[in-house]
Amino acid sequence: MSFESASASLPNPDDLLILLAVARTGRFTSAADSLGVNHTTVSRRITALEKALDGRVLSRTVGGWELTELGKRAFNAAENVESAISILNGATGESHQLSGVVRLSATDGFSAYIAAPAIAALQRTHPFLRVEIVTVTRRALQHRSGLDIEVVVGEPQTHRAESFRLGYYLLGMYASRDYLAEHGTPATVAELTQHPLVYFVDAMLLVDDLDAPRRLVPSMRASLSSTNVFVHVEATRAGAGIGFLPCFMGDQHPDLVRLLPDQFQEQLQYWMVLRQDSLHQPAVAAVVAALRAQTSEFTASLLGGASSR
Repeated sequence: MSFESASASLPNPDDLLILLAVARTGRFTSAADSLGVNHTTVSRRITALEKALDGRVLSRTVGGWELTELGKRAFNAAENVESAISILNGATGESHQLSGVVRLSATDGFSAYIAAPAIAALQRTHPFLRVEIVTVTRRALQHRSGLDIEVVVGEPQTHRAESFRLGYYLLGMYASRDYLAEHGTPATVAELTQHPLVYFVDAMLLVDDLDAPRRLVPSMRASLSSTNVFVHVEATRAGAGIGFLPCFMGDQHPDLVRLLPDQFQEQLQYWMVLRQDSLHQPAVAAVVAALRAQTSEFTASLLGGASSR
């Protein structure tokens, strides 16, 4: 076989890098944005890659595009191409710089108090690293195309994913000092249940581990409900009722008092879920490490360490 005929059957390295972008984002349009091209170019180059490899490299799912078995092999080759380019770029003295986009989904509280400071610190060393955070409280997705990292409450049941426990946090009952001055401070569970509850919208709660009020104090009537935990905190501070809040959030506010801590200290778990290929990406691995370190550093607050005031 001549060199010309052999090279004609090899995939174009540029096409492999486009596959890398699609696999990491899950969408042609997102990959196009990250590469500075239009989505028709991405589609055309993926078609050319599949022709060169004589097979499909991507399959469409509910959540976006995912790699086929052939695509996974091509993805590994694409990572080698990317690494080789990074080595060549080392001559500029910036081979240690992380770049690209990492997409993370997490709960509101975790995103604000753990993810944001962890990523800000990481970006001081790697200013070209971009991180996009989607705040949502839900179960881990079965198809996570377009997401590199998920942080969820409770142990996830997923397929084709890596998961591990990040840490624990506590929920507690809180009320504002003004509310207690007006309505009295409950000293027993029976007295507590006579007050309205500030918490999640029950019909829209997608995480079984967060149903503690319905289990612990089913007779408490709902007052102000929301899908956003920051609304819970502010509604409790405003006197809408007694809020069942993460201690690391409630303890931030001196105008809130934690009630009956011995009876109400619901311990929950934060878990991290990643696509199996994600940790091979240096940028994703760096964000994962930063989140784990920040969670560990924040342990005392997560477990209500400031609740004794």
